[in-house]
Amino acid sequence: MPKTRLIAVLGGRTCDAITYQIAYEVGKGIAERQAVLICGGRGGVMEAACKGASEAGGLTIGILPGSDKEEANPWVRVAIPTGIGVARNAILVRACDAAIAIGGNYGTLSEIAYCLQFGIPICSLNSWQNIPGLVICDDTQQALNFAFNKGARSVEK
Repeated sequence: MPKTRLIAVLGGRTCDAITYQIAYEVGKGIAERQAVLICGGRGGVMEAACKGASEAGGLTIGILPGSDKEEANPWVRVAIPTGIGVARNAILVRACDAAIAIGGNYGTLSEIAYCLQFGIPICSLNSWQNIPGLVICDDTQQALNFAFNKGARSVEK
């Protein structure tokens, strides 16, 4: 039986309205394609993506930096508190089949670096650029197509 795909949305805990909408659409698209959205579980890009996925009937998982499940945004269905701060970025990346980076700052950059180091397919949508191995996408559909086509490598692990 095929395993359910875990698609990570990587991005900052704060974002502008345009980035929020992009993340919302990506989250919605992940759910509509029957995958599970996994993220850092907090605000900004992570909240927007979880909201989109939740409203489309999808499952959302938040890998939290702190020790309290209550720090998760309201659209995280499964909150996993780690108590290890930003080191949780490595766990988040290891758990996913593919990742989409949206906006973000240095925390997002660290997650992109982990993806590249671990061989996880990663694309950038309105995020970091000019990083060898990072695929740049122009819109949400291109990013979703990338994640689902490249992420298919792990469906039968």
